Amino acid sequence: MAMLQAVNVEQRRDSKVLLKGVNLDIEKGEIFVIIGPTGAGKTTLLRILNLLDRPYSGDIYFNGFNATRSPGQILQIRRRMAMVFQKPAVFNSSVFENIAYPLRVRFNDRKTVASRVEYMLGITGLSGYGKRKAKTLSGGEAQRVALARAMISDPEVLLLDEPTANLDPSSVKIIEDLIIKFNKGNGVTTVMATHDMSQGQRLAHRVGVLMQAELIQVGNPSQIFHSPDSIRVAGFVGIRNIMNGKIIAAESGIATIDAGGSHIAGVSDLPVGSSVNIYIRPEDVTLTLQETASSARNTLNCTIKSLSFSGSLCHISLDCGFPLEALVTRKSAEEMQLGEGKNIYASFKATAVKILQEPNGR
Repeated sequence: MAMLQAVNVEQRRDSKVLLKGVNLDIEKGEIFVIIGPTGAGKTTLLRILNLLDRPYSGDIYFNGFNATRSPGQILQIRRRMAMVFQKPAVFNSSVFENIAYPLRVRFNDRKTVASRVEYMLGITGLSGYGKRKAKTLSGGEAQRVALARAMISDPEVLLLDEPTANLDPSSVKIIEDLIIKFNKGNGVTTVMATHDMSQGQRLAHRVGVLMQAELIQVGNPSQIFHSPDSIRVAGFVGIRNIMNGKIIAAESGIATIDAGGSHIAGVSDLPVGSSVNIYIRPEDVTLTLQETASSARNTLNCTIKSLSFSGSLCHISLDCGFPLEALVTRKSAEEMQLGEGKNIYASFKATAVKILQEPNGR
């Protein structure tokens, strides 16, 4: 049974649809990361999952219990959850009192409060900070206080709304390490919204992509970031070499696609005449100075339009009758003496061509 479920959830503000038909199961003990562009509805969904807001329609289940239809139980359920927002919320008091607050409102005795706060200070790297004013802390320190306050009452579910936005890389790593520590050590089910793609890949057991108020794909990080099942997701996660075309031949599971006059072979069972979208990951494109025999079904004579270096990698833009991008190591680019205007051969296997039928396409 899922720890949290959203069933046909819709949210509106006046006439604007903020969420549309969201169905989501979040399993106990997993880190589930929600990604999507600004305004997609990530915060709206987190607030509904946390029972802070009631959906316009649909239901939220907590451990199989319909929380949406039991308003009298919402407070008790919310006490089993905790939420941390993008901007750290700290009270105008000491770090100790900020972290102790959830235990105080639950009427824990002073000894328990002191022991638990000291433990949370230690685990979040804030030992010795107890007497400091929370308002004087840096952004990263304040977010650690917010995390400690959220976790001190041992919630079953932790919700995080872009908790590392605007933090320096060192603080981001500390927060990420804490999220993993709480998940593994405490078994807390974690739901996090982020705009940081690499963070989603580092932390998530599963990822949900929210775009234009709809949850359009859920899968493990490899599925989402390396083999998305829609062009919308592919474009959002940064996959290049996206084209459209039509299948003009098909034999033994291999389709030939006419993409603007160029023919590309890919693996597909779609029939001839199907309108399709395709994408090819730049790292799946192999460059050679001469046409060579290989198992790759696609070999194209191209001209280098531009090169850009990023650390040990080189991004290469090619003109192959259509735009194509390749990714090679800096060392390979230097050894091949690649430069603008140089003729080169680009090849990629049929299995590297992801073919998706266009919506409403034949």
